[in-house]
Amino acid sequence: MSLMTIIYLIAGLVLLVAGAEVLVRGAGKLAAQFGIPPLIIGLTVVAFGTSAPETAVSVQAALDGKGDLAIGNVVGSNIANVLFILGLTALIAPLLVSRQIIRLDVPIMIGASLLTWALAWDGSLSRLDGALLFAGILAYTAFLIISSRRDKTAAADDEFATEFGLNEAPKPYAGLINLGLILVGLVLLVSGSNFLVEGAVSLARSLGLSELVIGLTVVAVGTSLPELATSVMAAIKGERDIAVGNIVGSNIFNLLCVLGLASLVSPSAIPVAANALAFDFPVMIAVAIACLPIFFNGYCINRWEGAVFVGYYALYTAYLVLHSTAAPWLGALQQAMYSFVLPLTAITLLVIGARAWQRQR
Repeated sequence: MSLMTIIYLIAGLVLLVAGAEVLVRGAGKLAAQFGIPPLIIGLTVVAFGTSAPETAVSVQAALDGKGDLAIGNVVGSNIANVLFILGLTALIAPLLVSRQIIRLDVPIMIGASLLTWALAWDGSLSRLDGALLFAGILAYTAFLIISSRRDKTAAADDEFATEFGLNEAPKPYAGLINLGLILVGLVLLVSGSNFLVEGAVSLARSLGLSELVIGLTVVAVGTSLPELATSVMAAIKGERDIAVGNIVGSNIFNLLCVLGLASLVSPSAIPVAANALAFDFPVMIAVAIACLPIFFNGYCINRWEGAVFVGYYALYTAYLVLHSTAAPWLGALQQAMYSFVLPLTAITLLVIGARAWQRQR
């Protein structure tokens, strides 16, 4: 692995995170100038901002004809968001889960995961598939906006107003300044995505790994840094309900908007690797489904559950690397997973779900 590959990866990640932050700030304040309520800004601009790195990387990869990176980035990000980021955040402090997330958002996340897998089942994501996915995010966002207008509280508006500094007196030429921030953010995102895609391809070649594996691991975790920062800081500040909503919302956005947009702009249908369809998509769906009994159990993610999430992410990453390099330990890991870990996990989830259901009754 050359020094330039490392530089490309680091520069790409830094530019993506910085671009997302600048874009969110500029867009949030510009939207406020047009009289858009702070809560609506939070539901739309923040959702886009935290997923902006995934969007930039997957769109750039699709335009460059690197479908494995585009798919791996989204699927890997969704798996990392739940197992790694939620798990790590729960280790810092047990996380609270609102009833709306369990009743609405998690089922939508599961449905979006199943829909994406079904559309990709023929081995590619076409422009029509992308249009269907993108229509889904438009409908979901519209539903959030309508619901928030009906149920909004002054406290929620104040929270987002403080977050974006919307209570501050407008400065001279504020509109031009905010527009400039948006343009700078977009330039940083595009530049960062170029660097990260180039670095990821070079890393895959130097390590003998496929672009799909690099997308599922290095690129996925890198583009999930905004979600990681948001969730960890929310846990540290005691805002333990924000962390879960941030992750679930980001996963929905990744599937419907990021993959939808990438499929729409791609010169041709994005190919989906057979390995991804047979293993990575089912893992993503299983992780989404596993959220229901765990979230439902006391409306809380405890530290031991966070530790289990992180452990599973370590196992998943190890499997990807061992499988890609045809390592001799792969057989032993598969045997342990199929004969012990997965059955025990299924039984545990069923018991947790059954007990939570009995308590609710």
